[in-house]
Amino acid sequence: MLNIPFLSREAPLTFLALGFLLLLIWQPLKPLRRSLINTSVFFAACLLGDLLAGLLLADQAMTAAARWLRQMSIFGEGLAVIRFAGLALFNVALPRVRIHIAGILADILVIIGYIGWGFFRLNQSGVELTHLFATSAILTAVLAISMQDTLGNLLGGLALQMDNSLEIGDWIRVDDLSGRVTDIQWRYTALLTRNGEKVIVPNSQLMKGRYYIICDKNSEHPAWRRSIDFNIDLAVQPGRLIPLIEADIAAATISNVAPDPAPSCVLMNFGPGYAHYTLRYWLHNPLPDDLTDSDVRTHVLATLQRNGIRLATDDHTIHLVEEGAAHREEVQSRELKRRLQAINSIELFARFDDSEKRHLAEHLINAPFARGDILTRQGAIAHWLYIIVNGEAEAWWQPPEGPRRLLEKRGPGSVFGEIGLMTGAPRRATVIATSNVEAYRLDKEGFQEIIQQRPELADSLSGILEARLQRFAELEHGYHQGRNEAQQKVPGSAAIGRKIREFFGLD
Repeated sequence: MLNIPFLSREAPLTFLALGFLLLLIWQPLKPLRRSLINTSVFFAACLLGDLLAGLLLADQAMTAAARWLRQMSIFGEGLAVIRFAGLALFNVALPRVRIHIAGILADILVIIGYIGWGFFRLNQSGVELTHLFATSAILTAVLAISMQDTLGNLLGGLALQMDNSLEIGDWIRVDDLSGRVTDIQWRYTALLTRNGEKVIVPNSQLMKGRYYIICDKNSEHPAWRRSIDFNIDLAVQPGRLIPLIEADIAAATISNVAPDPAPSCVLMNFGPGYAHYTLRYWLHNPLPDDLTDSDVRTHVLATLQRNGIRLATDDHTIHLVEEGAAHREEVQSRELKRRLQAINSIELFARFDDSEKRHLAEHLINAPFARGDILTRQGAIAHWLYIIVNGEAEAWWQPPEGPRRLLEKRGPGSVFGEIGLMTGAPRRATVIATSNVEAYRLDKEGFQEIIQQRPELADSLSGILEARLQRFAELEHGYHQGRNEAQQKVPGSAAIGRKIREFFGLD
């Protein structure tokens, strides 16, 4: 055993042990380096106390004080070594062999080590432990009675970490409070709410009461079901509305909405003049719950408006102000002017006279889309086109094999679906709204009267459609060249003119 003048026999051993442990944990435990430095400073102070006690032992008058100082210094040196040993075992060694224990349990074991070391030093000093244990038992009983709440929190924190019923990062709801677990301490569990508030919940409250884990990452489907309520007039059949809402929400690209399980719309109740529906969907991340609810409501409203379905109002609503005929005419005139502006921006209708454009404007249908909605789907058959007034959309072409390809991006003044309107051909691309889109829809019926009166329009419009088809042909040509396949020929304007005539029954 090493003997250094004026130091205790234990000092060299604790110094070597502390140095060895510090080498083991210094690099792996970078976030704890400030704490490691503090413990090392504490150990150095204990060594100085040990050295000072050795110097004082030379003075016979200071023997009692020197012995007391030496025992306290040795005890402090041992505490520093036990702390570093606990870090080396629980924070470095066990994780490397994939063994993880609760932080509170590790703290308890280290504290037991402190207490054991204290009893050992007392025994070395000549203290009778039998009387000490009897006194400690009485004190423990008194403390247990007087500190029931504190002990309940301590034991609650230990239980939460040992059974893994609650983990850091979990989202939980306690009564009317919800937030993400950021820390589990001896006394409390800390939650961070969506408002950025840190809430301290006593562990005893979590152990005694009920709490809900939201989007449990250990479950088969780590998602949270949300509900959106809305009322629809009783005249709208549920058999029409429910599939419509479910299909549109499932097809739309809405951030943070899980595709599986699929959204479901159910008829919940009846009210005075309306049917109460609930749309249920599953949320991936609980943080943006209100924002995602808003996005889903926006999609629901756009879907209803596109299909001419209005949200119901209570039959007891009393309208006290009656709009005059002049006001209604002004609103209609303003809307008609807006529609004519949309018609005039479309090359397809450039050869139409003013009366024909007005006829088209009167037959336009308001068709809003929310961001992520699908305006047209490749391969679908739909005899109408869309005119974008505000917003942006992207057209994507899906080849028979391989990833889809972006055709183009379009904004206000653009048109989609003119080939389907004019010839009845399936959609050549899938168009997705990249922002909230305000658009008008023109159906075949609104166009048919004009072209039947002026059949020659079929030939003039065929050249415009041929240019549009040529764009798709160039894209398909690149795909076929890569696969060494024959490219399909684009029909000429004469052939397209014949298709238009056949589609509208002009021949």
